[in-house]
Amino acid sequence: MGQQLLGVAAVVGWLTLLALAALAVRKRWNGQREWSRKLVHIGTGAVVPIAWGFGISQAIAVPAAGAITLLAAVNHRIRVLPAIEDVDRHSYGTIAYGASITTLLWCFWPQQPAAVTAGVLVMAIGDGLAGLLGPLVPSFSWTVWGQRKSMVGTGAMALASLTVLVVLRAVALAQGCAAPAPELLPLIALAGVLLEQWAVVGFDNFTVPVAVGWLWSALAH
Repeated sequence: MGQQLLGVAAVVGWLTLLALAALAVRKRWNGQREWSRKLVHIGTGAVVPIAWGFGISQAIAVPAAGAITLLAAVNHRIRVLPAIEDVDRHSYGTIAYGASITTLLWCFWPQQPAAVTAGVLVMAIGDGLAGLLGPLVPSFSWTVWGQRKSMVGTGAMALASLTVLVVLRAVALAQGCAAPAPELLPLIALAGVLLEQWAVVGFDNFTVPVAVGWLWSALAH
């Protein structure tokens, strides 16, 4: 129990630092309001590895993730912390992100922590980098259901996702967890990249993590 309480404290501490950092970024670069949101988006992914490392139980993890999702929904409505919400487009991405983490924890935690981690980190790092680099670096672009996608952003998503999965596979095997064969990792990354193309109102924040987590679980041996 002591280790679990320490893990909860570590998660709360990390999320607090993340919120403060997002507020600082928003204040310093007010003209780039997407940056603070992406900082939260990427940084939140670290919560799952922290929970894995401290062995936080499902009885704690699922209600906590659900409560954070509820708080995200409230914040989306009344903007208590505007630094974690996007002001340039209508999106429920933050809520969908929390819902996806809650779903993965419910389905796979703690029996398959690597599956949860795979889904969350592909979304956090892959989609986060795509959202940052895509608008900054000029490249060929296209539109899917009104959402602009670019070669640079999609390439960043693909490369980051595959890198995350390769590293995670090594970690999972070292921890004695099941993992997909190396040749299957590009297929999982590809699924995430394709689902990220359909990002209407931020729903990819749910579909990408859940699909990647499910594929990792289904293909692991």
